[in-house]
Amino acid sequence: MTEISHGLAGGVSLQSPDAGVHRQRRIRPARVLMFLIMAVVAVVMLYPFFYMLHASFQTQAQYQGTKSGLSLSTWSQLFHSQPILRELLNSMIVSTASVVIVVVVATAGGFAFAKIRYRARKPAFLLVVACMFVPLPSIVIPEYINVSKLNLLDGYLGAIIVYAALGIPFAIFLMTTYFRGLPDELIEAASMDGVSVWQMWWRIGVPLAKPAMFTVAVLQFIQIWNDLLVALLFLQNLNERTVTVGLALLSSGRVTSVPILMAGSVMSVIPPIIVYLLFQKHLVRGITLGVGK
Repeated sequence: MTEISHGLAGGVSLQSPDAGVHRQRRIRPARVLMFLIMAVVAVVMLYPFFYMLHASFQTQAQYQGTKSGLSLSTWSQLFHSQPILRELLNSMIVSTASVVIVVVVATAGGFAFAKIRYRARKPAFLLVVACMFVPLPSIVIPEYINVSKLNLLDGYLGAIIVYAALGIPFAIFLMTTYFRGLPDELIEAASMDGVSVWQMWWRIGVPLAKPAMFTVAVLQFIQIWNDLLVALLFLQNLNERTVTVGLALLSSGRVTSVPILMAGSVMSVIPPIIVYLLFQKHLVRGITLGVGK
């Protein structure tokens, strides 16, 4: 007490340690550089969307610069010249059905590869991983022949099966990686209680794997929605074509109206953006909990 009183009497001021810390905090050049890089990347990524949006509110003359201003006539021409709403519905049906199949099969397969011990587990998993590296152009012709022999080119089912088959290997790889991060004690305890394998998967695996399932669903949905090759080949009925096929046909004429094409492109990117925003938290959580390892 005597030393403290002498210190206060001598004019020594007591400062909190946080004050010195706040004074020492400075803006680091590396952080500023990172912010500038991210800003440039954001501008580069967002500029095409703003370009599409701006061009969609212009007529052909306004787009070419002979007139100024904005117009809504392009959107009315789009709905009159293209069954855009029907194409969006077709894309939603094909993408949703394919994603459901991929998520169910991948969740069961990933659980089996990660938590069930059997002799052929490693070779089978390596075979699944090898399927990820098979290029699509090398198998699209055999797939088309097989689907044609099954008479599945006149409906959604042929395209759904092909999309599911293409997405399952990568989805199984992600789900296996996620399930390997879960504790084995849960499976061992359930096995000691006499729980069957299917009950383990349904009661333990599926509830714990929901973040990874949402991650797989979002990634597969965006990939299938934006695909053109499979939809162009396996959806022969014009009433069942997806929005990507419709936009491709719209731009394949002798004279292409860029504003109408941009308006259709804006319509086509809205559903994937909505899906991403709705499941963004689950997507980030699934990646951080082990899917991205």
